[in-house]
Amino acid sequence: MSYGVIFWGLSPDSVKVLLLQKRVIRTMMGCGRRDSCRTLFQELGILTLPSQYIFCLLLFVVKNSKLFSVNKDLHSINTRQQSNLHHPLAHLKKYQLGPYNMGIKLFNILPASIKDELHNPSRFRSLLKKLLLETTLYLLDEFYSICKSMKS
Repeated sequence: MSYGVIFWGLSPDSVKVLLLQKRVIRTMMGCGRRDSCRTLFQELGILTLPSQYIFCLLLFVVKNSKLFSVNKDLHSINTRQQSNLHHPLAHLKKYQLGPYNMGIKLFNILPASIKDELHNPSRFRSLLKKLLLETTLYLLDEFYSICKSMKS
């Protein structure tokens, strides 16, 4: 399921994959069709498809950090977003939803405690996986709202 997920994780068919993943989890745990899977994912330590997409995409950003520029490298003004990755202009929807642009968007919304571990990949990986396992995500918007609530 995780093979190439950074390329197909936002496709409309990914919803079908998530539904199949939930069906498998219910079958493994002997639950009914209407039972919630959120706690089951946490018990088993399995990432949902949206969580797997976020995890793989952010690991791509960390492993290829030389491809991305940080705001503080582009200007000398001390701002709140100086540790964020520079977000280039994108006019095409295909580029906006591509791995490079979405990686920047997801990285910039991370809590500072995780974002500061950019140069320590193993620590970054463990903190990110812990966050994603604690919050079973069914939608990418849930990740945005969770990260925003952690910042305030």
